[in-house]
Amino acid sequence: MTGDEILEEFRNAGALLEGHFILSSGLRSPLFLQKMRIFEDPVRTGRICGALALKIRESFGEVDIVVSPAIGGIIPGYETARALGCKAVFVEREEGEFQLRRSFEIPEGARVVMVEDIVTTGLSSRECIAAIRRHPGNLVGAACIVDRSNGTADIGVPLVSLLQLDVPAYPADQLPPELAAIPPVKPGSRVPA
Repeated sequence: MTGDEILEEFRNAGALLEGHFILSSGLRSPLFLQKMRIFEDPVRTGRICGALALKIRESFGEVDIVVSPAIGGIIPGYETARALGCKAVFVEREEGEFQLRRSFEIPEGARVVMVEDIVTTGLSSRECIAAIRRHPGNLVGAACIVDRSNGTADIGVPLVSLLQLDVPAYPADQLPPELAAIPPVKPGSRVPA
């Protein structure tokens, strides 16, 4: 799938929102991608994650385990792993830090890819990658559906995406006047940093 086709999937799902949004990072943006509108449709999710699996295979070769951050990365991680024919596990916060729980393991020699839904600043990706690196597997790279950083987020490993966007994000005290004139909305699940 091309980037334009991915953007059209978001439009068709009603997942491309315009206004004044508070992102998980605490930054403000005039555009929000409500990914859960994508993930509520298993057929659409399978189509998108199948395309992500192809990109992963082209970039990193065969994969044994997909690891995703809870909660937002669980569905795309699982669906991408299904398309890759490998295991899917996730990390979740324990005492404020991502950990593998539920008896999940990353055995020595396993080829691992971290899969995210959307990368903006790369914070949750870096935290997930730090958790993966505490295990003996071989982290070969990372993938996401949408890279809102337009390729500028440094997550510490190669990152492939289906769509790169150049969407401005501003600190709350540096809003352009047109954005400051709109009341902010916090549509995501994570409390801003």
